Amino acid sequence: MQNAMSLTSAQVRELDRLASERFGIALDWLMEAAGWQAARACDGRTAVVCGVGNNAGDGLAAARHLHRWGRLASVSCIERARLHGDAQRELEALLKLGVEVGDQPSFAGADLVLDAVFGTGLNRAPEGRFAEWIEAINASGLRVVAIDLPSGLDSDTGVAYSPCVRADLTVTFTLPKAGLLAADGPRVSGSISVADIGIPQEALAAIGVKAPS
Repeated sequence: MQNAMSLTSAQVRELDRLASERFGIALDWLMEAAGWQAARACDGRTAVVCGVGNNAGDGLAAARHLHRWGRLASVSCIERARLHGDAQRELEALLKLGVEVGDQPSFAGADLVLDAVFGTGLNRAPEGRFAEWIEAINASGLRVVAIDLPSGLDSDTGVAYSPCVRADLTVTFTLPKAGLLAADGPRVSGSISVADIGIPQEALAAIGVKAPS
């Protein structure tokens, strides 16, 4: 049973739709806010590891803020060519600052890792390079901050696929995702910090979810 103070992946998609279509909040604003909140949680030099979806866009936005603050050790993206929309624009903004975006994770000089490989869309075990990058994060020996939920965790069921990032801190947005509170979620998520990215209370009410106080 879903915790009443959590969100499923379908509810997250509906909130994004409502924010944009009914309340006039551009989705790139939400990505920018998510990146800023994730960057704030990184208290040392950070290796940002990105996948290809909106979670990667959040990571790239975070990398830009970390670069401004002098706390970016490296940023990598699995397949830059697969980025699109707001995530692609976040990549372009980072490149215009002269930041190198690698095609392999690099942890040299880093104090911690920001995991932005998968978000709420994952519903099966990671494969190929995605699995390799998750394993590299776990093998780094560094503290791990996950964006929204650890990569490899099913956001609805809480099943930790193999492999799954083992986070020390998960910065989740608006409300915890249901999977963070179920099954394997508490074991792999570390501490959970809920961050506000500007979803209006009216949008939450429209999907029947009580806004956090």
